[in-house]
Amino acid sequence: QVQLQESGPGLVKPSQTLSLTCTVSGGAITRRHTYWSWIRQSPGKGLEWLGAIGYDGETHYKSTLKHRTFLSWDPYENQFSLRLASVTPEDTAVYYCARGSDPRSNEYDYRGQGIQVTVSS
Repeated sequence: QVQLQESGPGLVKPSQTLSLTCTVSGGAITRRHTYWSWIRQSPGKGLEWLGAIGYDGETHYKSTLKHRTFLSWDPYENQFSLRLASVTPEDTAVYYCARGSDPRSNEYDYRGQGIQVTVSS
């Protein structure tokens, strides 16, 4: 059973960088044809895909956020991370990490429980 767990600060100040890590257990993030995504859900809105990093380390970003999003991974620790720069209150959301078989698909076979991140001074 693959499990994903998000971690990071729950409160970030405007203009700062949001940093989250997803720790994966029960399966390697280097497993072929797996893609590890970050998605979020803001109050009253649907799920929004932010980006994904593949089993080979290749990154994929949502075009409108690419200028302030950075994904990285640590295959030895079986973790992958999100950094979102210059945050505003509109970035307040529950952030999830998830596994899928396509980098831009909104279908996931495993997803973390989510972490609430609030952007506020």
